[in-house]
Amino acid sequence: MYDLAVIWDWIAFSVRWLHVITAMAWIGASFYFIALDLSLKPAPDMPEGAYGEEWEVHGGGFYHTTKYLVAPARLPEHLTWHKWQSYTTWLSGAALLMIVYWVGGELFLLDPTKADLSLWQGILISGASLTVGWLAYDYLCKSPLGEQPTILMLLLFVILVVMSWGYNQIFTGRAALLHLGAFTATIMTANVFFQIMPNQRIVVADLKAGRTPDAKYGKIAKLRSTHNNYLTLPVVFLMLSNHYPLAFGTQYAWIIASLIFLTGVTIRHYFNTLHATGSGPHWTWAVTVLLMILIAWLSSVRATETWEDAEARPLTAYEQEFASAAGFDDAYDTVTGNCSMCHAREPVWDGIRWAPKGVYLETPGDVARQADQIYLQAGISHAMPPPNAVQMDAEARETIIAWVRNARAEN
Repeated sequence: MYDLAVIWDWIAFSVRWLHVITAMAWIGASFYFIALDLSLKPAPDMPEGAYGEEWEVHGGGFYHTTKYLVAPARLPEHLTWHKWQSYTTWLSGAALLMIVYWVGGELFLLDPTKADLSLWQGILISGASLTVGWLAYDYLCKSPLGEQPTILMLLLFVILVVMSWGYNQIFTGRAALLHLGAFTATIMTANVFFQIMPNQRIVVADLKAGRTPDAKYGKIAKLRSTHNNYLTLPVVFLMLSNHYPLAFGTQYAWIIASLIFLTGVTIRHYFNTLHATGSGPHWTWAVTVLLMILIAWLSSVRATETWEDAEARPLTAYEQEFASAAGFDDAYDTVTGNCSMCHAREPVWDGIRWAPKGVYLETPGDVARQADQIYLQAGISHAMPPPNAVQMDAEARETIIAWVRNARAEN
């Protein structure tokens, strides 16, 4: 019985849920500590070695926080480390990437109109690119450029733009933006694992041994934490982008993704300045709005592939499995009759200008390529088509179910 697809989809959903939960914890902690750090003020009665303090009120109580640039003279027994939010976010995200883009690579990862790659080649590029990105970034941070944070941030932006372009030359638009987000998130988590936490452990070990810690370790951790702070919002956008074809499914998606990193800088600059001085620079919002207008304009450029191009393209081995299965012709007629008015390269349904989620259901190759999703969305569930648009009867849904199960049984 082909309900393994249901089990697999729920596994993906569960991992995605875990990813969202841990990401909220990580982002929340990151934003809080950046805001706290920038809000610290000196006070006359602070203990020796203290840099600043902050009083806060929340939940009916008052909190008094004091920061030491290196460490206090006495280290308490209980010390809270903020690391697992980052690690669990990355691990769950990596698992989700494997589930969606490696196991489902023929559908979601590879775009045969861009590059003629086998699935294993696509997976190799996917995994290797994340590692290479961290190594290049880490090398730059440890070079003399580490003493010039502005130039270092500009070089990081250049790397991100190049990767955005490169991913879009190989992968589907959806996978390209997701991988750019994973590329950035890998840098962020590696910062925590390889730099921030080890340097903090050195400081703690020195204190326990009665040695005076070197302030350089705190400086290194601060640089990496600042980078993470400015990269967070673009990563969130890229993680959400797979729901919006205007973000990933247009000709200039790689430029859109690059510009999103600039909006992350302008937004965070406003809030970081606000926390530090009490007043944020309002020009940053004007720049952000202008960038979003430019992004919206770029997204209006239609995809270059036409219906004729898609019709002429030979079927891949994956598509052929479903197109040759018993019941495909009836299922194809059912899908095109109920779905292609919206899921087309040029939709004809009023108010729909781009295919929802960038999914096309026009040619035999389109329908065969989306077999699993059609089975889940319009076969065993009634998620599609929207009931207020098209009312697909039970017989039509059974036609889809029978076709996909035949294909799985035959292969």
